[in-house]
Amino acid sequence: MPLKKILFRPGVNRENTRYASESLGSVNTGTQSVGGWYECDKVRFRAGTPEKIGGWQRISNDTFLGVCRSLWNWVTLNGSNFVGVGTNLKFYVESGGIYHDITPLRVVPAPTINNNPFLGDGTTTVTVTDTAHGGVTGDFVTFSGATGTYATTYNAEFQITVVDANSYTISTAPTVIAAGATGGASVVAAYQINVGPEYSVPLTGWGAGPWGSGPWGSGATSATSIRLWSQNNFGENLVFAPRGGKLYYWAASSGLGTRAVLVSSLAGADADVPEVVNYTFVSDASRFVFAFGCDDYSSSVLNPMLIRWSDQEDITTWTPDATNQAGSLQLSHGSEIITVLQARQEIVVFTDSSVYSLQYVGSPIVWSSQLLGDNTSILGQNAATLASGVVYWMGIDKFYKYDGRIQTLRCDLRQYVFSNINLDQSAQVFASTSEGFNEAWWFYCSANSTTVDRYVVYNYLEDIWYYGTMARSAWLDSGLRNFPIAATYDYNLVNQESGVDDNTTDITVAINSYISSSEFDIDDGHNFGFVYRILPDLTFRGSTGSNTPQVTMTLIPLQNSGSGYNTPQSEGGDSYATIQRIATAPVEEFTGQVFVRVRGRQMLFKVENAQIGTQWQLGAPRIDVKTDGRRGNS
Repeated sequence: MPLKKILFRPGVNRENTRYASESLGSVNTGTQSVGGWYECDKVRFRAGTPEKIGGWQRISNDTFLGVCRSLWNWVTLNGSNFVGVGTNLKFYVESGGIYHDITPLRVVPAPTINNNPFLGDGTTTVTVTDTAHGGVTGDFVTFSGATGTYATTYNAEFQITVVDANSYTISTAPTVIAAGATGGASVVAAYQINVGPEYSVPLTGWGAGPWGSGPWGSGATSATSIRLWSQNNFGENLVFAPRGGKLYYWAASSGLGTRAVLVSSLAGADADVPEVVNYTFVSDASRFVFAFGCDDYSSSVLNPMLIRWSDQEDITTWTPDATNQAGSLQLSHGSEIITVLQARQEIVVFTDSSVYSLQYVGSPIVWSSQLLGDNTSILGQNAATLASGVVYWMGIDKFYKYDGRIQTLRCDLRQYVFSNINLDQSAQVFASTSEGFNEAWWFYCSANSTTVDRYVVYNYLEDIWYYGTMARSAWLDSGLRNFPIAATYDYNLVNQESGVDDNTTDITVAINSYISSSEFDIDDGHNFGFVYRILPDLTFRGSTGSNTPQVTMTLIPLQNSGSGYNTPQSEGGDSYATIQRIATAPVEEFTGQVFVRVRGRQMLFKVENAQIGTQWQLGAPRIDVKTDGRRGNS
């Protein structure tokens, strides 16, 4: 029998059994067998064949506090390249690998608190008295103006643990504070805005889930959602807001040592600047600042379906007037605006059950809305992305795209993804792109995880899917930097697609990448086939370091599809006893052929690598097969 190519169609398909995936869309062309790929991790496809994804490199040794959920990159008029970094605890501007804290203050000016507010007890735990302080556990406060023996210790930033409405504790470690009240009469407490949860806590108790769920008589607890930020640049400055919070502004010209301030506190701001906002956005057309889901004029109550915008080129004017273009409109389909994307000639607005288009039409209407689709879903504020002019997003049970009309996105991994996802943590889902590889990425929490640990990728150029495991909390693909940027749970940013290894820390770690196929017929699926030789075909272009790059190719045979993989048996058994279970060979660069012993009706093929400094791409390996008879009805 002539040599047989092991060549599979691109992409990974998990919509059926492992054996059925061989024939889904496959063809047989003489000696060339085209099957399918079934499993993978840290692998993408280039020109139809699989390769290891790029590595990642920590941006700097500096770190931030909290879990990052939002990234935004822009360049100022003087050429400074900034990244806005929104975490559940603070808001930063990254510049040159340093994270500058610009978290706004909750009360301006910062108040002077109770006389001698610090009460020591002979340990490093100090109780602070401040009547109606308004803080929550985890908030940050910076004291100034303290006097006395411990003034140097007290005049610093602390994270608080709330005791009650009028007091909280701080830690002065390693300094031990003697028992007694100190601090003086002029202690100023600069409270930063309240922190947000790191992950969502779902509603629990009787009636919180399906009818009859939860212990009888237990009251339903309130649900909490993670801290999510929206941000955009207004010129060289930054406009941002936490979901359900206020609208803030940071002027780049004020310097990296300054904090953001309320938009309502800016000079000339009118009385109608939104006080509570779910999502803020700056339009490309004529620079209007938007508040999606906000309080109405002369109201402090959030209306989740209301859209308001400022006057053109003016962040401070929100009161509609014949002399400006400020205005508002109310959407009707859905119960809450979830997120917004700027497309080519429109703003795409997602509610929890529909999609709208906003377009600038000029005075007197200014912005008009058009319903694009109804009965849709979206998993969270960050679950949509724009790639090559097409909007892609992740719903509660499928993927969508909008390219002029809304369509369900064909997905070969739909069952695999949505059968193992934690929908209680749907707010953590985020999407972005890797434009250099024509990819849209979604990151999500697997069923038993409260942190993001999985990803799924759609290659829109080749119309294929693949997936893997990776712990990230935010991702930004920006043309203003050399690499996509991602946030890790190590409280840092990394450059993705940089190098070939995991350089999250000072210790370089190999990336474990692999891909395995469907179960394909070795011969014709009826007779046993005996594989005694494999001719590898792959390249190690891009590998670094002094190690000789290599991958491991594995051939795993089966007696029948569904029978389980062959297991070795002791000598002296029947004719099946001599079948070798697995033939594994390290395939080094320029390896010509490797002799193996594999016997079965079906087989799967696997390529894997966990070696520092190695980059690999598979070509079209070939196997030498002999017909080896068959065993009755087995």
